[in-house]
Amino acid sequence: MKRVETKWKLMEKKKYILLEDLEVYKLARELSKTGWEIYILLDWQTKKVMGDQFISAIDSVGANIAEGYGRFHYLDKIKFYYNARASLAEGVDHWLELLKERNKIDEQRYSALKENGIKLSIKLNNFISATYKSKNNES
Repeated sequence: MKRVETKWKLMEKKKYILLEDLEVYKLARELSKTGWEIYILLDWQTKKVMGDQFISAIDSVGANIAEGYGRFHYLDKIKFYYNARASLAEGVDHWLELLKERNKIDEQRYSALKENGIKLSIKLNNFISATYKSKNNES
């Protein structure tokens, strides 16, 4: 318990933002939640053929943001943020579109995930830019 308290005090002192407080991470978690609502409704064959890849891509967005945020060096962080952006494109621009095209999801769920994906894409690009700026200011 003491170790956790020490971590919080250190973060407060150095003005760190916790991962779960990052807007980009919150949006990624919301994307995962909506993605799972879609995935659960898919039939077994659709899950096997498309759904597993869809949900893996969607869930890896937040995982890559978390992993990058935990890295020390700026360029290492950015590499994982790029991976998050690529997973976002795979999940939303490819698999979600195929699910819609093949009438595997309803319009409401499609629109909710698509809208969240667009917001997250903008936030993620801004997050990457801000990380680059922080790197350049530290040099």
